[in-house]
Amino acid sequence: MPKAIGLKKIPGKPGQVYYPLETLHLPSTPPPPGSATLHLLAASLNHRDLFQRRHLYPNILFSSPILADGCGLVTTPTSPLYGKRVIINPSRGWVSSPVAPEEPFAILGASIQYPSGTLQEEAVFDENELVEAPEHLDDVRAAALPLCGTTAWRAVFTKGGVKEGMSVLIPGIGGGVAIMAAQFCVAAGARVWVTSSSTEKIQRAVEELGVEGGVLYTGEKWQNDLAEKMKARGQKALDVVVDGAGGDVVVRLQKLLKQGAKVVSYGMTTGPKMDWPMGAVLKNIDLVGSTMGSRREFRDMVRFVAEKRIVPVVSSVVEGFGEEEVESLFEEMDKGRQFGKLVIRISNGEEVLDSKL
Repeated sequence: MPKAIGLKKIPGKPGQVYYPLETLHLPSTPPPPGSATLHLLAASLNHRDLFQRRHLYPNILFSSPILADGCGLVTTPTSPLYGKRVIINPSRGWVSSPVAPEEPFAILGASIQYPSGTLQEEAVFDENELVEAPEHLDDVRAAALPLCGTTAWRAVFTKGGVKEGMSVLIPGIGGGVAIMAAQFCVAAGARVWVTSSSTEKIQRAVEELGVEGGVLYTGEKWQNDLAEKMKARGQKALDVVVDGAGGDVVVRLQKLLKQGAKVVSYGMTTGPKMDWPMGAVLKNIDLVGSTMGSRREFRDMVRFVAEKRIVPVVSSVVEGFGEEEVESLFEEMDKGRQFGKLVIRISNGEEVLDSKL
């Protein structure tokens, strides 16, 4: 039976418990009409997966495959995608509305509403949720794209309206969404600035992503440091902030934001609240929430990545998916050491072609 890795339920309170990984062996099931069987080639982590292990995420399905990001090979002969290398839309229930999901929304990976995941050898998916992987990406980088790419796409373009020549700040560079958002903004011709607690990460963002520069958010008045650096590059104010941190970011930046600027919040890693000062109201700042994205946005994102030949940044890769190897990636994420995505290479595509097709 195909192998998978899920979470094992143990006693503990949310935020205090840490569910262990569990190796599973699941029966193969024939795909119903409109679906296809995938042999998974690679899968990658998101912060959501770490939150699940701490029970800080709702509706966990235990003893079910974890992870939402994956790349696989279609092995169903009757599928129009037969023999194609595809990536999986990491959610379902949101088809095309730019506002919000039309149906009950569910994210792939150990979820009661979506009882499957990408950390398994074989799985069945609706063909509507599969998109052919960009040719320029290998299996590992294709698997790194779906969730962070869709989240960044919606935050940057649908909600942020980023265009060529705009000045954009992306706090907390290093995580998958922040890096992908920076890549999208740079590819669109925007001038991008970042923050981090690491000088090395800022330098890598400049050298590898093409951002203008950045500042350490550990500084007492990092917003003043940012203003000085922007001024030296002929930039007076920010058009858009694409933020996953929350906290006091708007309070700090209110003087540096243009009249009518946008702050797009796709997460709040510093806590579940964001300060909203009257100064931002008087400057007509728009604060908009953004989470994940629709199937249409997913497809638009993949098309943009293919056209611009954008390559997701990968921090670490482990071979195979034993519990010990996967655990090492969770540890890297928990310590905040990564710059880019954390990926598990499940199998070799050429070997799958020989044995399956």
